[in-house]
Amino acid sequence: MTTDLTPQRINLITLGVADLNRARAFYAALGWRPIDSPPEVAFYRMHGMALGLFGLADLAADQGRADARLGTGAMTLAQNFPDRAGVDAAFALALRSGASELKQPEAVFWGGYSGYYADPDGHVWELAHNPFWVVNDDGSLTIPEASPDAGAASAE
Repeated sequence: MTTDLTPQRINLITLGVADLNRARAFYAALGWRPIDSPPEVAFYRMHGMALGLFGLADLAADQGRADARLGTGAMTLAQNFPDRAGVDAAFALALRSGASELKQPEAVFWGGYSGYYADPDGHVWELAHNPFWVVNDDGSLTIPEASPDAGAASAE
């Protein structure tokens, strides 16, 4: 029997935020609803995993790095949509809700369509349509074992 010491999965992504109430309001404007959470954190269910919002100073202290200056923008969170119209609608809603536009959705080199915005704390979100992947009705992805150009499609 083989045991994976580090299974290939993510169960929780926690974003450090400067103002938890502002962050909650932004995600609420996107239509996200938190689960019951302690007042110092907000958790959102996400098809088998969760997203958490937690104060920056509290997150640094929890990591054992109370004096650390935590940054944002060095990674991208992504949502895939079954078509370009879904990308455009989600992008417009994010901007109306207080996001900063980084890149308007457009056709991209790998054959898909994507754009980027930053939430009020600078966390970068990509909204994409990847014609080589299937977005299921529940929002989960089905990624084929081999795509037409496996090296070209980005890993949204």
